[in-house]
Amino acid sequence: MTGRVADVAVDVLATPERFQAEVVSACRPVVLRGAVRDWPVVSAARRGELPHYLAGLDAGRSAEVFVGAPAIAGRYTYTDDLSGFNFERRTMQFGEALNRIVATAGVQDAPTMYAGSLPTEGYLPDFAAENRLPFLPAVQPRIWLGHRSSVACHYDTSDNLACVVAGTRRFTLYPPDAIGSLYVGPIDHTMAGQPVALAVGSAPGDPRYPRFEAIRDTALIVNLEPGDALYLPKLWWHQVEATGDLNVLVNYWWDGSSSGSDQPYTAMMLAMIAIAERPAVERVAWQALFSHYVFRPDGHPLAHLPDERHGILGRLGAGNYGRIRATIMRLLRGI
Repeated sequence: MTGRVADVAVDVLATPERFQAEVVSACRPVVLRGAVRDWPVVSAARRGELPHYLAGLDAGRSAEVFVGAPAIAGRYTYTDDLSGFNFERRTMQFGEALNRIVATAGVQDAPTMYAGSLPTEGYLPDFAAENRLPFLPAVQPRIWLGHRSSVACHYDTSDNLACVVAGTRRFTLYPPDAIGSLYVGPIDHTMAGQPVALAVGSAPGDPRYPRFEAIRDTALIVNLEPGDALYLPKLWWHQVEATGDLNVLVNYWWDGSSSGSDQPYTAMMLAMIAIAERPAVERVAWQALFSHYVFRPDGHPLAHLPDERHGILGRLGAGNYGRIRATIMRLLRGI
Protein backbone atom coordinates (compact mmCIF):
# COMPACT_ATOMS: atom_id res chain seq x y z
CA MET A 1 0.00 0.00 0.00
CA THR A 2 1.49 3.36 -1.01
CA GLY A 3 1.43 6.28 1.36
CA ARG A 4 0.06 9.77 0.94
CA VAL A 5 1.73 13.16 1.04
CA ALA A 6 -0.09 15.92 2.90
CA ASP A 7 -1.68 18.81 1.01
CA VAL A 8 -1.65 22.28 2.53
CA ALA A 9 -3.82 25.27 1.85
CA VAL A 10 -2.26 27.97 -0.28
CA ASP A 11 -2.76 30.53 2.50
CA VAL A 12 0.32 29.14 4.30
CA LEU A 13 2.28 30.72 1.48
CA ALA A 14 1.55 34.25 2.65
CA THR A 15 5.04 34.93 4.07
CA PRO A 16 8.45 33.23 4.16
CA GLU A 17 8.14 32.92 7.95
CA ARG A 18 4.84 31.08 7.75
CA PHE A 19 6.09 28.81 4.96
CA GLN A 20 9.18 27.97 7.02
CA ALA A 21 7.14 27.26 10.15
CA GLU A 22 4.24 25.34 8.61
CA VAL A 23 5.94 23.51 5.73
CA VAL A 24 9.74 23.42 5.87
CA SER A 25 10.27 22.84 9.59
CA ALA A 26 8.60 19.40 9.61
CA CYS A 27 11.11 18.01 7.06
CA ARG A 28 8.33 16.11 5.27
CA PRO A 29 7.14 16.38 1.66
CA VAL A 30 4.12 18.64 1.19
CA VAL A 31 1.92 19.24 -1.85
CA LEU A 32 0.96 22.87 -2.53
CA ARG A 33 -2.02 22.64 -4.86
CA GLY A 34 -2.43 25.63 -7.14
CA ALA A 35 0.60 27.43 -5.70
CA VAL A 36 1.69 28.79 -9.12
CA ARG A 37 -1.56 28.60 -11.06
CA ASP A 38 -1.56 32.39 -11.57
CA TRP A 39 1.95 32.55 -13.02
CA PRO A 40 2.06 34.10 -16.51
CA VAL A 41 4.06 31.11 -17.78
CA VAL A 42 1.37 28.69 -16.54
CA SER A 43 -1.32 30.81 -18.18
CA ALA A 44 0.67 30.81 -21.42
CA ALA A 45 0.95 27.02 -21.29
CA ARG A 46 -2.78 26.74 -20.67
CA ARG A 47 -3.45 28.81 -23.80
CA GLY A 48 -0.99 26.76 -25.90
CA GLU A 49 1.44 29.70 -26.09
CA LEU A 50 4.26 28.32 -23.94
CA PRO A 51 6.91 28.14 -26.70
CA HIS A 52 6.20 31.73 -27.70
CA TYR A 53 6.37 32.89 -24.07
CA LEU A 54 9.72 31.21 -23.39
CA ALA A 55 11.16 32.33 -26.72
CA GLY A 56 10.37 35.91 -25.76
CA LEU A 57 12.58 35.59 -22.67
CA ASP A 58 15.43 33.65 -24.31
CA ALA A 59 18.89 35.13 -23.73
CA GLY A 60 20.44 33.04 -26.52
CA ARG A 61 22.72 30.85 -24.41
CA SER A 62 23.82 27.30 -25.15
CA ALA A 63 22.53 24.45 -23.01
CA GLU A 64 23.32 20.79 -22.48
CA VAL A 65 20.50 18.54 -23.67
CA PHE A 66 19.99 14.82 -23.05
CA VAL A 67 19.05 13.09 -26.31
CA GLY A 68 18.03 9.44 -26.38
CA ALA A 69 16.84 6.95 -28.96
CA PRO A 70 13.07 6.39 -29.14
CA ALA A 71 13.61 2.92 -27.66
CA ILE A 72 14.52 4.27 -24.20
CA ALA A 73 11.05 5.87 -23.97
CA GLY A 74 12.46 8.80 -22.01
CA ARG A 75 14.00 6.64 -19.25
CA TYR A 76 17.42 8.20 -18.82
CA THR A 77 19.72 5.79 -17.01
CA TYR A 78 22.97 3.83 -17.06
CA THR A 79 23.96 1.17 -19.54
CA ASP A 80 23.63 -2.33 -18.14
CA ASP A 81 27.26 -2.49 -16.99
CA LEU A 82 27.15 1.03 -15.43
CA SER A 83 30.09 2.13 -17.60
CA GLY A 84 28.08 4.67 -19.55
CA PHE A 85 24.60 6.03 -20.16
CA ASN A 86 21.77 5.24 -22.56
CA PHE A 87 21.64 8.79 -23.94
CA GLU A 88 23.90 11.43 -25.47
CA ARG A 89 24.71 14.88 -24.14
CA ARG A 90 24.48 17.49 -26.87
CA THR A 91 25.10 21.21 -26.68
CA MET A 92 22.74 23.51 -28.55
CA GLN A 93 21.18 26.93 -28.24
CA PHE A 94 18.28 27.07 -25.78
CA GLY A 95 15.96 28.29 -28.51
CA GLU A 96 16.97 25.42 -30.79
CA ALA A 97 16.41 22.89 -28.00
CA LEU A 98 12.99 24.41 -27.25
CA ASN A 99 11.97 24.28 -30.92
CA ARG A 100 13.10 20.67 -31.32
CA ILE A 101 11.37 19.53 -28.15
CA VAL A 102 8.11 21.24 -29.17
CA ALA A 103 8.26 20.00 -32.77
CA THR A 104 8.75 16.36 -31.77
CA ALA A 105 6.47 16.26 -28.71
CA GLY A 106 4.20 13.23 -29.03
CA VAL A 107 5.74 12.22 -32.39
CA GLN A 108 6.17 8.47 -32.63
CA ASP A 109 9.74 7.24 -33.27
CA ALA A 110 11.20 10.70 -32.63
CA PRO A 111 14.28 10.99 -30.37
CA THR A 112 13.52 11.76 -26.75
CA MET A 113 14.91 15.08 -25.48
CA TYR A 114 15.35 16.62 -22.06
CA ALA A 115 17.04 19.80 -20.82
CA GLY A 116 17.22 20.28 -17.08
CA SER A 117 18.44 22.45 -14.24
CA LEU A 118 18.94 25.55 -16.38
CA PRO A 119 19.22 28.69 -14.20
CA THR A 120 16.62 31.13 -15.46
CA GLU A 121 18.85 34.00 -14.34
CA GLY A 122 21.14 33.20 -17.28
CA TYR A 123 18.79 31.60 -19.79
CA LEU A 124 15.53 33.52 -19.25
CA PRO A 125 16.60 36.66 -17.37
CA ASP A 126 13.14 38.16 -16.84
CA PHE A 127 11.46 34.91 -15.81
CA ALA A 128 11.79 35.33 -12.04
CA ALA A 129 10.46 38.88 -12.10
CA GLU A 130 7.38 37.82 -14.08
CA ASN A 131 6.75 34.58 -12.15
CA ARG A 132 7.19 35.27 -8.45
CA LEU A 133 7.04 33.15 -5.31
CA PRO A 134 7.03 35.68 -2.46
CA PHE A 135 7.03 33.03 0.28
CA LEU A 136 10.50 31.71 -0.65
CA PRO A 137 13.85 33.19 0.40
CA ALA A 138 15.88 35.04 -2.24
CA VAL A 139 16.74 32.14 -4.56
CA GLN A 140 16.78 31.91 -8.34
CA PRO A 141 14.56 29.39 -10.15
CA ARG A 142 15.72 26.73 -12.61
CA ILE A 143 13.78 25.36 -15.55
CA TRP A 144 13.41 21.78 -16.84
CA LEU A 145 11.76 20.97 -20.16
CA GLY A 146 11.38 17.96 -22.38
CA HIS A 147 9.30 15.08 -23.61
CA ARG A 148 7.90 12.21 -21.56
CA SER A 149 10.71 11.16 -19.28
CA SER A 150 11.69 9.25 -16.19
CA VAL A 151 14.52 10.74 -14.15
CA ALA A 152 16.20 8.13 -11.95
CA CYS A 153 15.47 8.18 -8.22
CA HIS A 154 17.96 10.44 -6.45
CA TYR A 155 18.22 12.91 -3.57
CA ASP A 156 19.21 16.58 -3.39
CA THR A 157 21.34 18.12 -0.68
CA SER A 158 19.15 21.23 -0.67
CA ASP A 159 15.49 21.85 0.06
CA ASN A 160 13.50 21.77 -3.15
CA LEU A 161 10.27 23.33 -4.36
CA ALA A 162 9.17 21.84 -7.69
CA CYS A 163 6.47 23.74 -9.64
CA VAL A 164 4.68 22.23 -12.62
CA VAL A 165 4.20 24.64 -15.54
CA ALA A 166 3.13 22.30 -18.35
CA GLY A 167 2.38 18.60 -18.63
CA THR A 168 2.09 16.45 -15.54
CA ARG A 169 4.59 15.09 -13.01
CA ARG A 170 4.55 11.92 -10.96
CA PHE A 171 6.93 11.77 -7.99
CA THR A 172 7.82 8.49 -6.29
CA LEU A 173 9.31 9.24 -2.88
CA TYR A 174 11.31 7.34 -0.27
CA PRO A 175 12.62 8.81 3.00
CA PRO A 176 16.35 9.30 3.66
CA ASP A 177 16.58 6.25 5.93
CA ALA A 178 15.61 3.96 3.03
CA ILE A 179 19.09 4.35 1.54
CA GLY A 180 20.30 0.90 2.61
CA SER A 181 17.53 -0.81 0.64
CA LEU A 182 17.72 1.29 -2.53
CA TYR A 183 21.01 -0.09 -3.92
CA VAL A 184 22.57 3.27 -4.66
CA GLY A 185 24.95 3.63 -7.59
CA PRO A 186 28.35 5.36 -7.77
CA ILE A 187 28.68 8.81 -6.23
CA ASP A 188 31.31 10.02 -8.72
CA HIS A 189 29.91 8.61 -11.99
CA THR A 190 26.43 10.02 -12.23
CA MET A 191 23.99 11.28 -14.83
CA ALA A 192 23.45 14.73 -13.36
CA GLY A 193 25.53 15.09 -10.21
CA GLN A 194 23.70 12.97 -7.64
CA PRO A 195 23.91 9.20 -7.07
CA VAL A 196 20.79 7.28 -8.03
CA ALA A 197 18.79 4.44 -6.48
CA LEU A 198 19.26 1.59 -8.94
CA ALA A 199 16.48 -0.55 -7.46
CA VAL A 200 13.68 1.99 -7.96
CA GLY A 201 11.92 1.22 -11.22
CA SER A 202 13.15 -2.37 -11.33
CA ALA A 203 10.75 -5.26 -11.94
CA PRO A 204 9.24 -6.89 -8.84
CA GLY A 205 11.41 -9.75 -7.62
CA ASP A 206 14.57 -8.54 -9.39
CA PRO A 207 17.25 -10.78 -7.83
CA ARG A 208 19.81 -7.96 -7.86
CA TYR A 209 17.90 -5.98 -5.24
CA PRO A 210 16.48 -8.33 -2.58
CA ARG A 211 16.32 -5.75 0.23
CA PHE A 212 14.26 -3.41 -1.93
CA GLU A 213 11.31 -5.79 -2.00
CA ALA A 214 10.55 -5.04 1.66
CA ILE A 215 10.10 -1.32 0.96
CA ARG A 216 9.04 -1.25 -2.70
CA ASP A 217 5.38 -0.64 -1.89
CA THR A 218 6.03 1.90 0.87
CA ALA A 219 6.72 4.67 -1.63
CA LEU A 220 4.82 7.94 -1.35
CA ILE A 221 3.27 8.82 -4.70
CA VAL A 222 2.49 12.41 -5.74
CA ASN A 223 0.77 13.41 -8.98
CA LEU A 224 0.95 17.07 -9.93
CA GLU A 225 -1.00 19.08 -12.51
CA PRO A 226 0.00 22.45 -14.02
CA GLY A 227 -0.01 25.10 -11.29
CA ASP A 228 0.76 22.60 -8.51
CA ALA A 229 3.98 22.46 -6.50
CA LEU A 230 5.73 19.96 -4.25
CA TYR A 231 8.02 20.81 -1.35
CA LEU A 232 10.75 18.18 -0.95
CA PRO A 233 13.06 18.32 2.06
CA LYS A 234 16.74 17.70 1.44
CA LEU A 235 17.87 14.04 1.25
CA TRP A 236 14.43 12.65 0.34
CA TRP A 237 14.74 10.18 -2.55
CA HIS A 238 12.58 11.00 -5.56
CA GLN A 239 11.99 9.51 -8.98
CA VAL A 240 10.39 12.07 -11.30
CA GLU A 241 8.26 11.04 -14.26
CA ALA A 242 7.06 13.63 -16.76
CA THR A 243 3.92 12.13 -18.24
CA GLY A 244 2.75 14.70 -20.80
CA ASP A 245 3.98 14.98 -24.39
CA LEU A 246 5.51 18.37 -23.53
CA ASN A 247 6.57 19.02 -19.94
CA VAL A 248 7.99 22.07 -18.19
CA LEU A 249 8.90 22.30 -14.52
CA VAL A 250 10.47 25.13 -12.52
CA ASN A 251 12.25 24.41 -9.27
CA TYR A 252 14.02 26.24 -6.46
CA TRP A 253 16.88 24.88 -4.34
CA TRP A 254 17.90 26.46 -1.06
CA ASP A 255 19.06 25.41 2.40
CA GLY A 256 16.39 26.20 4.94
CA SER A 257 18.55 25.31 7.95
CA SER A 258 22.07 26.46 7.08
CA SER A 259 24.31 27.97 9.75
CA GLY A 260 27.00 28.99 7.26
CA SER A 261 28.67 28.15 3.98
CA ASP A 262 29.90 24.68 4.98
CA GLN A 263 27.83 21.76 3.75
CA PRO A 264 26.95 18.46 5.50
CA TYR A 265 27.88 16.50 2.37
CA THR A 266 31.44 17.86 2.59
CA ALA A 267 31.65 16.71 6.21
CA MET A 268 30.43 13.26 5.19
CA MET A 269 33.05 12.95 2.45
CA LEU A 270 35.81 13.89 4.91
CA ALA A 271 34.46 11.37 7.40
CA MET A 272 34.61 8.69 4.71
CA ILE A 273 38.36 9.04 4.24
CA ALA A 274 38.99 9.47 7.96
CA ILE A 275 36.81 6.65 9.32
CA ALA A 276 35.21 4.33 6.72
CA GLU A 277 38.09 1.81 6.47
CA ARG A 278 39.16 1.73 10.11
CA PRO A 279 38.55 -1.50 12.05
CA ALA A 280 34.90 -2.27 12.74
CA VAL A 281 35.22 -1.90 16.52
CA GLU A 282 36.89 1.50 16.13
CA ARG A 283 34.15 2.63 13.72
CA VAL A 284 31.57 1.79 16.36
CA ALA A 285 33.50 3.91 18.87
CA TRP A 286 33.58 6.88 16.49
CA GLN A 287 29.89 6.34 15.77
CA ALA A 288 29.22 6.84 19.47
CA LEU A 289 31.14 10.15 19.47
CA PHE A 290 29.41 11.35 16.31
CA SER A 291 26.04 10.49 17.82
CA HIS A 292 26.86 12.31 21.05
CA TYR A 293 28.39 15.48 19.62
CA VAL A 294 26.74 15.80 16.20
CA PHE A 295 23.37 14.03 16.12
CA ARG A 296 22.60 14.62 19.82
CA PRO A 297 19.74 12.16 20.47
CA ASP A 298 19.95 12.99 24.18
CA GLY A 299 20.20 16.76 23.73
CA HIS A 300 23.17 19.09 23.97
CA PRO A 301 26.38 17.25 24.99
CA LEU A 302 27.16 19.84 27.68
CA ALA A 303 23.65 20.38 28.98
CA HIS A 304 24.90 19.40 32.44
CA LEU A 305 27.18 22.49 32.52
CA PRO A 306 26.33 26.20 32.68
CA ASP A 307 26.13 27.90 29.28
CA GLU A 308 29.28 29.91 30.00
CA ARG A 309 31.24 26.65 30.24
CA HIS A 310 30.17 25.30 26.84
CA GLY A 311 33.17 26.80 25.03
CA ILE A 312 33.09 26.20 21.27
CA LEU A 313 30.15 23.86 21.81
CA GLY A 314 28.00 26.88 22.59
CA ARG A 315 25.58 28.37 20.09
CA LEU A 316 27.05 28.62 16.58
CA GLY A 317 25.54 32.08 16.18
CA ALA A 318 27.54 33.36 19.13
CA GLY A 319 30.80 33.24 17.17
CA ASN A 320 31.47 29.53 17.64
CA TYR A 321 30.83 28.71 14.00
CA GLY A 322 33.96 30.68 13.07
CA ARG A 323 35.96 29.27 16.00
CA ILE A 324 35.18 25.67 15.07
CA ARG A 325 35.90 26.33 11.42
CA ALA A 326 39.27 27.90 12.25
CA THR A 327 40.13 24.87 14.40
CA ILE A 328 39.21 22.51 11.54
CA MET A 329 41.37 24.44 9.07
CA ARG A 330 44.36 24.30 11.44
CA LEU A 331 43.88 20.56 11.86
CA LEU A 332 43.66 20.00 8.09
CA ARG A 333 46.88 21.96 7.61
CA GLY A 334 48.58 19.88 10.30
CA ILE A 335 49.26 22.87 12.54
